[in-house]
Amino acid sequence: MAEPLTGLGVSPGVAVGPVARMGGRPALPAPAPVSDVDAEISRAADALDAVAKDLAERAAGAPADAAAILEAQSLMAGDPTLVDAIGEHVRAGQDAAHAVHAAFGAYRELLAGAGGYLAERVADLDDVRDRAVATVLGEPMPGVPAPGHPYVLVADDLAPADTVGLDPATVLALVTERGSPTSHTAILARSLGLPAVVGLPAAASLVDGAVVRVDGSAGTVEVGVDPAQAGTTAAALPDYAGPGRTADGHPVQLLLNVGSAADLATGGTSSTAALRDLGLGTAEGVGLFRTELLFLDRRDMPSAAEQQREYEALLTAVGGRKVVLRTLDAGADKPLPFLGLRPEPNPALGVRGLRVARVQPEVLTTQLGAVAAAAAATGAEVWVMAPMVSTAAEAASFADAARAAGLPTAGVMIEVPAAALRADRVLAAVDFLSIGTNDLGQYTMAADRQSGDLAELLDPWQPAVLALVAACGAAGGRAGKPVGVCGEAAADPLLALVLTGLGMTSLSMSARAVPLVGAALAAHTLAECEALARLALDADGAAAAREAVRTAA
Repeated sequence: MAEPLTGLGVSPGVAVGPVARMGGRPALPAPAPVSDVDAEISRAADALDAVAKDLAERAAGAPADAAAILEAQSLMAGDPTLVDAIGEHVRAGQDAAHAVHAAFGAYRELLAGAGGYLAERVADLDDVRDRAVATVLGEPMPGVPAPGHPYVLVADDLAPADTVGLDPATVLALVTERGSPTSHTAILARSLGLPAVVGLPAAASLVDGAVVRVDGSAGTVEVGVDPAQAGTTAAALPDYAGPGRTADGHPVQLLLNVGSAADLATGGTSSTAALRDLGLGTAEGVGLFRTELLFLDRRDMPSAAEQQREYEALLTAVGGRKVVLRTLDAGADKPLPFLGLRPEPNPALGVRGLRVARVQPEVLTTQLGAVAAAAAATGAEVWVMAPMVSTAAEAASFADAARAAGLPTAGVMIEVPAAALRADRVLAAVDFLSIGTNDLGQYTMAADRQSGDLAELLDPWQPAVLALVAACGAAGGRAGKPVGVCGEAAADPLLALVLTGLGMTSLSMSARAVPLVGAALAAHTLAECEALARLALDADGAAAAREAVRTAA
């Protein structure tokens, strides 16, 4: 058998099956003359409306993380300024299909140029564009094949709308040429419990029907596997009842990453269902409640009363368990109209996260007031934390603001190496730390989160990133204060052992990962986790660290 192809494993599990490749994008025909401008604009507007409705319908039945993404895509398709832009192209002589393609192109350049989080949404925008063009042309939607048997789906990249519609009973695993640990393919694969390998350029060489073995933990794809093994999978969930603890009883809280308040605003089904399906008996609360989507596509800041309603809905759904709420994580990398921030050449290094409070302090104080009112109304245990904190002074300023609002438990996210290196000083000002491994990896390794070419540098197994996690864990131990991880790194059962050995007191992840991580912890003592952590720290790179721990675990 040939050497395995190596990419980036982003969702654990093993599956064997024949390859089926994703359907292609619609090809634009030769430009057609426009005889009726209004009718041509209506064709394009109707297509966008149909795509927006289709995506909204898909969101209604999707898990929380997937629903948030699809709702955002639906909003993209329904943006009235897009129709205005299409009208300009039609009046300039372009037919509906070419006008749609050109109008999306302008938005695409803006997102790609913004970098960071917004640039990661380019693939979502491309998917909306392709669906709209296909609708205008009367062609089938680009998307998932239906070979009539279980298969391994191989694609250049996957759009959320494609991934959400996947049936895990038919699709055995995902393999993509592009993607990173923070791409939507990675997030949704974990949500669906499918083994996944992304950032694998050699995926272009995989042909329909070839039987492959996909290892989502090792990040490998073996070609030429015995067809008799097809259909086997090792991705089944273990029988796990919680709470999180090691084999010798050391507690590690297992918490959920919840999509957004927007999930609840659309009917209260997505997040609530995710919590119920997961079982509150296994997850011990919410470790990361992202508030950004409540603010997206708003020209004015949501009022304090509106925010309070959103937060109350989530706190009620959680049923009195702990909720860690992250204040607005927006700014130069995720610009919002009402913030009025100037464009920056390097938005990932600009005014974002807590730094927005320097120029718009009322955004933070209004949000903290709304959170405090929701906590008082529900009696829930609410912790608040600020994103993008670099110094102890920033941490102290946030803690003062939170306590002034009536929120007694305030912490900060560790996403910047400077904050990790000064974790003792930061913890002196706040009650807890929560490590965001995606951004911490980006800033530590000087690798843009959206760069598929640098995917291996963004691997959370990078020893340099783990060394910073260790520094935070040690600081927490000295201060007697909790330190957790709320990045998706916590969803990797093998890496969860290392994080526990580095002193993490909580791990927050997608719902499906909780039983996998819980079972892994229950099979190892704290001393074993600490020994595995030392192996990872001593490795020369991410792949070596992963392999050393896998061999020893």
